[in-house]
Amino acid sequence: MQMRPILSTLRRHKLTATLLTLQVAFTCAIVCNVAFMIASRVQRISVPTGMAEDKLAVIQSTSIEKGENQQAQHAADLAALRGLPGVQSAVAVSYSLPLDQSESSRGTCPSKQALDRAEQINSIEGSGCMQPTQYDGTPGLINTLGLRLVAGRDFRPDEYVSTGKPTVAIITRALAQHLYPDKQALGQSMYDGDNYIRIVGVVDRFLRPNLRKPGVDDDSMIWPQRPDGSSVLYVLRSAPKDRQRVLKAAAATLLKINPNRLIDPGRVQTYTQIRAKYFQRDITMISLLFASALGLLFVSALGITGLANFWVQQRRRTIGIRRAIGATRGDILRYFQTENFLIVSFGIVLGMLLAFALNLTLMKFYELPRLPLYYLPIGALVLWLLGQLAVLGPALRAAAVPPVIATRGV
Repeated sequence: MQMRPILSTLRRHKLTATLLTLQVAFTCAIVCNVAFMIASRVQRISVPTGMAEDKLAVIQSTSIEKGENQQAQHAADLAALRGLPGVQSAVAVSYSLPLDQSESSRGTCPSKQALDRAEQINSIEGSGCMQPTQYDGTPGLINTLGLRLVAGRDFRPDEYVSTGKPTVAIITRALAQHLYPDKQALGQSMYDGDNYIRIVGVVDRFLRPNLRKPGVDDDSMIWPQRPDGSSVLYVLRSAPKDRQRVLKAAAATLLKINPNRLIDPGRVQTYTQIRAKYFQRDITMISLLFASALGLLFVSALGITGLANFWVQQRRRTIGIRRAIGATRGDILRYFQTENFLIVSFGIVLGMLLAFALNLTLMKFYELPRLPLYYLPIGALVLWLLGQLAVLGPALRAAAVPPVIATRGV
């Protein structure tokens, strides 16, 4: 296949070829960035919490009686919940669970000197300190949630407190690496501004209730502190198939034990529902971005097909002459495919530059990360394949025209 006839033809149709090149360029730029945004969202909604998510269900109870001994009520509730058929274990927590949005956090440093340094520079960053989420709960929290201890141990019964601050804690692997990057975290004592807290265990993962940014979403710590508020979140562990039945029985049991409480129907749910609710906007955004990318690719394919059909009709005599002097159907087919490949390639080169420009704009105004380079060859490959598929039909029709019919049609 000689390139000179193809380039000569494209020069005679500069406007049409330029418009198609620009269409491919804009498609390349937008699709590469959209694909990156979709991948980022998919990675976000796929983040593991560290828990046995498919086995957990939660129910929030709020007492309306004044002067009630809340911890005694919690103990009675847990005893009844653990006796329900299908319930493997049950615990109570004060605040929330990962991806449950409501959280409590406190500045924590590897030492008092680090805290003094943070106060001097008026910033936690750069001082070695962190602001982890603080979880609490009744005994059995680690096993009920399915957290995996990678170092140390679970809390002992005598380490749980009802009032005041605990003296020990279990932290995540990520928090341990942030606070003690150069040494073993187990056995170290953290400083929270008031007391030193000894690290007795490290769990693999335990996500925050609110995601902020990669690298700090897993900075969490667990205290052996029993909830003492009027509002408490009961976490039930059961087989996945039993969760809905267990939730219904648990709500009825709690109201039977103490009718003077409020149980919000919106807070009687499996953990799968909690996760889906948290990522609902992300899932909607993924669907919109995916539909937009497909629509743009479809429009580009229509443009390539339409232009190829137009050129086939305009070049019937040229096709006939080439067939008459010995060109095979394969030659005609390769001619149109090569011509389309050149146009798409010019568009891809321009589209890569536009993709970087668009990404820089998104980084500036929407705080998106930088577009990885490997998205560009992937986008180019998709557009090359799309271009070849779009031009295949018109090219086959052109190759199938007999020489005598092509010349008579002029």
